[in-house]
Amino acid sequence: MVGSIDSRNQNVYLNGTPQNFNGLDEKLDELRTLLGKTNGDPLRIVGVGAGAWGSVFAALLQDSYGQFRDKVQIRIWRRAGRAVDRATAEHLFEVINSREDVLRRLIRRCAYLKYVEARLGDRTLYADEILKDGFCLNMIDTPLCPLKVVTNLQEAVWDADIVVNGLPSTETREVFEEISKYWKERITVPIIISLAKGIEAALEPVPHLKTPTQLIKRATGIPIENILYLGGPNIASEIYNKEYANARICGAEKWRKPLAKFLRQPHFIVWDNSDLVTHEVMGGLKNVYAIGAGMVAALTKESATSKSVYFAHCTSEMIFITHLLSEEPERLAGPLLADTYVTLLKGRNAWYGQMIAKGELSRDMGDSISGKGMIQGVSAVGAFYELLSQSSLNVLHPEENKPVAPVQLCPILKTLYKILITG
Repeated sequence: MVGSIDSRNQNVYLNGTPQNFNGLDEKLDELRTLLGKTNGDPLRIVGVGAGAWGSVFAALLQDSYGQFRDKVQIRIWRRAGRAVDRATAEHLFEVINSREDVLRRLIRRCAYLKYVEARLGDRTLYADEILKDGFCLNMIDTPLCPLKVVTNLQEAVWDADIVVNGLPSTETREVFEEISKYWKERITVPIIISLAKGIEAALEPVPHLKTPTQLIKRATGIPIENILYLGGPNIASEIYNKEYANARICGAEKWRKPLAKFLRQPHFIVWDNSDLVTHEVMGGLKNVYAIGAGMVAALTKESATSKSVYFAHCTSEMIFITHLLSEEPERLAGPLLADTYVTLLKGRNAWYGQMIAKGELSRDMGDSISGKGMIQGVSAVGAFYELLSQSSLNVLHPEENKPVAPVQLCPILKTLYKILITG
């Protein structure tokens, strides 16, 4: 076993994996103090939604802080009843047997036999059941640590101190409206960290976007100071495999700075930023243009020149849209640009664009794809197109010198709308 010591933060590295024996405890105590937690009263963190990123986020916290059982409780909620199909069960069995550490863990937990039975077709597995063993249905190839899974939403959230929204933006409003029913008698105000990247359009009383944090605020009545957004150039499986990444947590200073410190890890650097709106708008926009990037990659057989031309044009559209919809937007640079870049390179939306271009998927199949989850870029295409078609947002055409709807200056968005929405 190879080991080394980083004298700057007193981490011990075993085979390249950081093992911090003192800093985590201190960070946890600092956050507990800010939240007014007393001895014997654990900090309760609940992930709502178990897609790839939501599951990985919960697993990262469990890996780091799960050892402090008397101080913190980490759980994740997902709906019960989602069956794992036979093909996925067979693939999962292959993944298990290819990883000695996972195989040994399941045997120790007396959980291996059910995967054998599922492989033989003698048993049906369920998504919440396999998540307890560390398998996310949308990311079977990347086993996680075992997680505490709750299928009753009221049980999961009623006393939570921190709720992590890992739901698709299209489901956020509905679920948090239900959550609000369980918080009517609360005395303390929870903190909500939203990971959702999607946008809804509203036309009344004036055209505007509704971001996930705004949807949560309206659904629950939680003050916006307690609702934050975390995003960045993050591919879930790569982050869990300890590939270097960074993110920004955006919102009010009271919580974003201590949460950035709490979430920061040697391989996952979390910065903080006050510009909540721009980061959420960009989070939704990048999924739109990632679908187009996938189409370009497929149609040009991965031509580097074609993809770079597309990147130049799509970032120009993104900057135009963001400046139109935000009063003082953050520049498309640093983590914002990196988030766009990695999403165009890799991710479910780029994959979806490739499959559409190759004819292996059609829009009639919908935007919820088995093994991938919700393709949030599809609904975002419709939302941005609808919003930017409103005459009340008209801008001056740079060549024709007449007012036009902003969407007329967004040829990529117009084309994606024709392909994905109108067919």
